[in-house]
Amino acid sequence: MRRVASRHGASEISLKAVYSVLLLTLIGLACSDGSGTTVIKLAHGLDVSHPVHLAMMRMGEIVAEDSGGSVRIDVYPSEQLGTERECVELLQIGSIGMTKVSASVAEAFIPSFKVLSLPYLFRNRQHLFAVLEGDVGRALLLDGQESRLRGLCYFDAGSRSFYTRNQRVNSPADLVGLKVRTQESATAMRMVRALGGSATPISWGELYTALQQGVVDGAENNPPSFYLSRHYEVCSYYSLDEHTSVPDVLLMSTRVWENLDPKVQALVQEASLEAAEYQKEIWAEASTEALAAVEKAGVEIIRPDKAPFEAAVTELIEEYRDEPEIWEWIERIREVESPVVEEQP
Repeated sequence: MRRVASRHGASEISLKAVYSVLLLTLIGLACSDGSGTTVIKLAHGLDVSHPVHLAMMRMGEIVAEDSGGSVRIDVYPSEQLGTERECVELLQIGSIGMTKVSASVAEAFIPSFKVLSLPYLFRNRQHLFAVLEGDVGRALLLDGQESRLRGLCYFDAGSRSFYTRNQRVNSPADLVGLKVRTQESATAMRMVRALGGSATPISWGELYTALQQGVVDGAENNPPSFYLSRHYEVCSYYSLDEHTSVPDVLLMSTRVWENLDPKVQALVQEASLEAAEYQKEIWAEASTEALAAVEKAGVEIIRPDKAPFEAAVTELIEEYRDEPEIWEWIERIREVESPVVEEQP
């Protein structure tokens, strides 16, 4: 039964990640705080006002309430324990219990997640959620267990669009010659190159300075992230081409998961799904508010014809026929029917 929300939020370990391991040793690893309470540590890179953070805080409230206080989720936001990639590495060795990661970043650890970063693969938002919340989405969540990563749920991350410092983007031709920041994702980089831009991977925490200093000419992200990061202070144009709808994924370390009592596993899983439903509601509101706020701050909102963008990436999608495992996921997604949404009278 749906709950009414009452409150709102296999690579080498990097030096920073090693530091985080030592820090976590000092503050206590996931499982027990010495009083019999099971503690699960959740680290992520988002601001505390971000809808996904608010949803994860809500999940913690649900877990604490339904367990009678015997299970607690401690949340460490704003890259306190590392970047997205570093947090996934910590997850693999069991030094933290959970992290929120973009599916684009997760593809370095779970190759099948590449499919979620492909441009214009989802026909509309109804199709997106039919995929994520159906058999295909559930299968993807469990596809990383050999890498010691278990997906619990998806969080809505809206649609990603380009924002730039000095160049209006009305068509792919306007991206030619621009250095565009991407996530540390091979798929995202291929997409930007297919659209004519020069893909430049930079960590989220370093992006504001990179934009300010002209290291990159622009980036791409959803409205709340564009607003909450204050990137609108250095970028004058936001072009809503909505090339991808890459979800955020809540991952859990299988090392931590397998040490939990089955009843606690079920409790955590259910709480994550409730939090995801709650997040969808506050995300829609945050997106509308973010667009209004950046426009008020002087950003020019551009709504280009999407057809040229879609045409520019058609060949990119077809190239995945050479990767049978990914092409199979593409076909499965295309086969999912979009729910019919009745118009309100």
